[in-house]
Amino acid sequence: MTEKELYQQWLEHATEDADLQTELKGIAGDDAAISDRFYRDLEFGTGGLRGVIGAGTYRMNIYTVRRATQGLANYVKSAFEAPSVAISYDSRIKSDVFAKAAAEVLAANGIRVHIYTELMPTPMLSYAVRAQKCSAGIMVTASHNPAKYNGYKVYGSDGCQMTIDAANAVLAEINALDMFTGVKHTNFDEAMASGMISYTPQSVIDAYYQDVLKQSLNPELCAKSGLKIVYTPLNGTGNKPVRHILSAIGIKDVTVVPEQENPDGNFTTCPYPNPEIREALECGLKLCREVKPDLLLATDPDADRVGIAVPDGDDYALFSGNEVGAMLLEYICQQRTEKGTMPKNPIAVKTIVTTDIVNAIAKEYGVEIIDVLTGFKFIGEQIGFLEAKGEENRYIFGFEESYGYLAGSYVRDKDAVVASMLICEMAAYYRTKGISMIEARKRMYEKYGVYVHSQHSFTFEGESGMIEMQKIMAKLREEHPTEINGLKVLQFDDYQTSISKNLTTGEKTEITLPKSNVLAFSLEEGAKVVIRPSGTEPKIKAYYTVTADTTEAGAVKEKALDTAFSAMILN
Repeated sequence: MTEKELYQQWLEHATEDADLQTELKGIAGDDAAISDRFYRDLEFGTGGLRGVIGAGTYRMNIYTVRRATQGLANYVKSAFEAPSVAISYDSRIKSDVFAKAAAEVLAANGIRVHIYTELMPTPMLSYAVRAQKCSAGIMVTASHNPAKYNGYKVYGSDGCQMTIDAANAVLAEINALDMFTGVKHTNFDEAMASGMISYTPQSVIDAYYQDVLKQSLNPELCAKSGLKIVYTPLNGTGNKPVRHILSAIGIKDVTVVPEQENPDGNFTTCPYPNPEIREALECGLKLCREVKPDLLLATDPDADRVGIAVPDGDDYALFSGNEVGAMLLEYICQQRTEKGTMPKNPIAVKTIVTTDIVNAIAKEYGVEIIDVLTGFKFIGEQIGFLEAKGEENRYIFGFEESYGYLAGSYVRDKDAVVASMLICEMAAYYRTKGISMIEARKRMYEKYGVYVHSQHSFTFEGESGMIEMQKIMAKLREEHPTEINGLKVLQFDDYQTSISKNLTTGEKTEITLPKSNVLAFSLEEGAKVVIRPSGTEPKIKAYYTVTADTTEAGAVKEKALDTAFSAMILN
């Protein structure tokens, strides 16, 4: 069908949601608006679906959710004898509506559904899949994206986000379906009454909390430390779980940012609810200046990421995901070594865009570092590989630069709840030693070297933006630079072709990771640039690394590298 034909079809058939009808009628005669909504389908991949909420095949709505769920239903019915699916959702606009729509499709297809009674974080969905022995899981969230977005992440029976092969199998099923006539669905309340849909019991939630608490390294420390916390869930799912865990480890002095305490998908005080971005933390920082805590914690809407700020003179300094992750790895290694709980041949896992300072930390403690592609599912996958060999206890920590951390193998996705606990415990430990977090970071850099990292996202909206992104990646792949900002490119890694090329010797070696549209340029002086298109947003992301003698000198070098590479991208 043409875009206009699809538009007419939706006018006639998409009648269950009044908001969609209002939107469709409002764009009558606007060819550009119609094209933007119907020129393609929302892409289903290992990240599931993600898009702007609204009418059309390229939007998040009950019809695109139903169609994706019917594809998933067909897949799990073919792969499992008695399939079941766990569902959770966050605070975003229509998240509960989309979660119920998915449950109705699964139930109509004879698949048992276990859904939480209220919004719950992404890691608790991963946990529910494994705890209830489900065939798959669905998390309705767009993570830290702006309010206009929502999404739908699919998990396998192992609690990891769906693998490439499984996602392709589901996509094939989806592509064979008509949006309106190819989908089965039933009434939620009727399916609940019949037992096809049931609520995830409190026992699963309690078991999750117990498994989080098992990751504590100094369980008695926090209660004695006098640690004072300001916390913001950024109007998302973290409020109850994070506060429950902090209370359980004895941290009682917790002040919650009032404007951001309760669920609110409009995110009125943080338009981009991403703890990586200072603007999202402004309400929390303002409260910090009044309350004077030892630590600001901020979890994103689905509570799989956490950011922090700490006292620095008269103000508060934000730590990067790389810094927090490296400090947590060092704390875990130090404490487990000291207490004799370090496993034999320990393993930590990080993504290829995450700080290399961890290599020096790992060497100090005899820990093997495994590098994986961007996406926490690949970290979860490594835990699964160890579990299959009966060696999951070797895994001690995994993290990515985008504020995602996981200690323990009880879930297979990043978990801001356990990360919040360990960050507070680490801060309490240093506090009892008379060391501030700023001083602890300084000592880490003095011991292992200064690494400065940053990330620059280039946004390309709409159909023309997708084309432009493809052109940029193709040009960099085919005509890759030999120098960036005056620094020679020593090695060029193309993860799509699985070839790593030494530009000094010309030698080529195979990259053994799965194929992915990622390019990496290793430069002189320990600098590095990695670039990839986002799998969930209309963006190309560039990741920069520089090394320096001081953080100030590193910041200057990083800015110059960003300026030079940005010019290559945009010219």
